[in-house]
Amino acid sequence: MTNTNLVVIDLGSNSVRMQISQIDDYGGYTVIGYFREYVRLSENMGKEMTLKEEPMNRTIQALKDFKTRYTQYDNVVVKAVATAAVRGAKNQVEFLKRVKDEVGLDLQVISGSTEAYLDYVGVVNTLPVRNGIIMDCGGASTELIWVQNAACKERVSIPIGSVVLSQNYNLADTISASDLYSAMNAAGQKISTVRWLGQVHNLPLIALGGSNRTIAKIHRREVTDEVDELPDIHGMHLPPHYIFNLISKLIAMNKDERMKIPGLAKHRADVIVGGLIPISLILRNLQVSEVIFSNCGLRDGILFEYLRKNRKE
Repeated sequence: MTNTNLVVIDLGSNSVRMQISQIDDYGGYTVIGYFREYVRLSENMGKEMTLKEEPMNRTIQALKDFKTRYTQYDNVVVKAVATAAVRGAKNQVEFLKRVKDEVGLDLQVISGSTEAYLDYVGVVNTLPVRNGIIMDCGGASTELIWVQNAACKERVSIPIGSVVLSQNYNLADTISASDLYSAMNAAGQKISTVRWLGQVHNLPLIALGGSNRTIAKIHRREVTDEVDELPDIHGMHLPPHYIFNLISKLIAMNKDERMKIPGLAKHRADVIVGGLIPISLILRNLQVSEVIFSNCGLRDGILFEYLRKNRKE
């Protein structure tokens, strides 16, 4: 009996993550490794939409470090995907060639629609979701999925995210009313182009992505400081009014003040407000009944799709 070690690498706009799952002959799996590096690949892409040298170098070094880890295992299958930052980059081909030449890794750039579908697969296989909206807010894109009777009824990817909004509208440190208004207006215009959202009201919102999960991380640190007693984020429920109040507090703070909040990672303090604008707009516009947080999404979707395709009859 030979186990397969499935390595899933997810290169986003803000971070690159690797999940290693050991799969047995019967399709059972155990996650044996999880690694994350904050590379901020979309940093200073600007209106010209080009990946800059320093972020590319950071990313390639992180991928090299990941490869050092996963090559220690036997029977490795690697699934490496890149999302919004690489998807929208004018110098995408150059970057992919550098990754291939310097790391020996074939990165697959997936579409926004595919990213949204994999989020859906990751969520519905790990949470009891029959009806709701799944929302994944990343560094440069936000995915929205309408789940009806456990099926993926509609899905879309919108080019707004934590890094893009924070850098384009000066939300990194002290935030002015005019900058915040401009950012919310820009995000609102993008969201308003999704016609099917007009049919969706009073459903639970399943929130994933680093910015959204930060809400749950802050909340659980308010519940207890004991690391061993921290409640699990996956499946945590919170009312919308808690999230509105938290966002208001974060907006009123500068970067240094946000860095001191338990549960808010220091590297995220300059992009958290931009990252929470999409969820604040969705909560308000769709009269969301409650928010459920998910630790599972794209990487888990790739795992479950692999298991489905390789299931032995």
